[in-house]
Amino acid sequence: MTQAARPLRLSTASADFDAALARRLHWSEEADGAIEQRVADILADVRARGDEAVMAYTAKFDGLQADSMAALELTQEDFKRAFDSLPAAQRDALQRSAARVRSYHEAQKKAGGETWTYLDEDGTMLGQKVTPLDRVGIYVPGGKAAYPSSLIMNAVPAHVAGVQEIIMVVPTPVRGSVATGGAGGKTATQGERNELVLAAAYVAGVTRAFTIGGAQAVGALAYGTHTIPKVDKITGPGNAYVASAKRRVFGTVGIDMIAGPSEILVLADGTTSPEWVAMDLFSQAEHDELAQSILLCPDDAYLDKVQAEIDRLLPTMPRAGIIAKSLNDRGALILTKSMEEACEISNRIAPEHLEVSSREPGKWEPLLKHAGAIFLGAYTSESLGDYCAGPNHVLPTSGTARFSSPLGVYDFQKRSSLIQVSAQGAQPLGQIAAEMAYGEGLHAHARAAELRLDTVPPMRNSQ
Repeated sequence: MTQAARPLRLSTASADFDAALARRLHWSEEADGAIEQRVADILADVRARGDEAVMAYTAKFDGLQADSMAALELTQEDFKRAFDSLPAAQRDALQRSAARVRSYHEAQKKAGGETWTYLDEDGTMLGQKVTPLDRVGIYVPGGKAAYPSSLIMNAVPAHVAGVQEIIMVVPTPVRGSVATGGAGGKTATQGERNELVLAAAYVAGVTRAFTIGGAQAVGALAYGTHTIPKVDKITGPGNAYVASAKRRVFGTVGIDMIAGPSEILVLADGTTSPEWVAMDLFSQAEHDELAQSILLCPDDAYLDKVQAEIDRLLPTMPRAGIIAKSLNDRGALILTKSMEEACEISNRIAPEHLEVSSREPGKWEPLLKHAGAIFLGAYTSESLGDYCAGPNHVLPTSGTARFSSPLGVYDFQKRSSLIQVSAQGAQPLGQIAAEMAYGEGLHAHARAAELRLDTVPPMRNSQ
């Protein structure tokens, strides 16, 4: 029997609303101490033993026995073969998704990702040089499920940014007991490769790929091994071990973000089909039990209708148990005094996905400041953003949309300042710099500027 789903009903008119909302939003990001220690041990081992350690942990955690790293590396031929093996409809969906994501990120690059310079009045050239990272690592989850969409969202903007090498790691665990051959068994190096993921790698332009995962994969990308090249940045989601490893290697390499559970917040004015809104809440709840789905609406009767649709639709869902637990533990249907108040609460929550399911979404959009992605109008389901709308689906979670942004081309570029001072410009600038440097007690700084002045003053005495 399917478990019932009863999201918490709240009203902003209640005296304890703020405290109740805070309790519902609370999610502890503190990593389990045992996980932290295990991850630290794995990273230290990978750093010390390289390929040997990676193969050992891949055998231990994924059941994939390999005599060499070559057995764990995927090739461009593997990608092409996987792509060709798919039904025409899946090939077309992958290509169209990647094309839309590429088009959006090319527009993003053109808008703000180019080198620029200007000359000021004394002939000094100032500007910014934008260059891509040389090599990035893309982590694609492959334990409980496969996510070709995640691969596209990470690899395509890196490709658009001009990254020359995109290294993918994806776990392909052997399900059940590890077999080494025989009738009906798996060969020692045969894990569960997902053809959609390999085909997506073909479409998105992945350079190299390895069938490894977990903290050992993050360590291999961060430190480099005999076989796996050291990258400049690691992006992509993973489990608690992956998140912990990314946190620990930050500084050695760049990372995109430490993502929390998936979230959706729907602002509804009561004009959208309650069936649509209930299914949109399900679309995040089905990710895992910690996912959060919240509906804000000023119409109490509409909240009742959405709850009725939740009751009706839940038994039809293959992941009904996960959805029910997510909605029961972290979901909420919130009655607000107005749509304006709903927008204010949304800004306080700063959700990952924000749907404005309204007849006039453009009326409310100017009031919304903090969200990973904003989906305007009843027809703009969050799931379209996950797969094919174009903007990136790697978004800030757990309220971090207040100060961070979606993954994009800019995450795979870096900026270098450009300065070329003319002889004329060195005169006023040198005097300013020298005065400030003497004030800081940095005489060599001051003298370096003064030596370029037309009339070089005597060096000041130490203060």
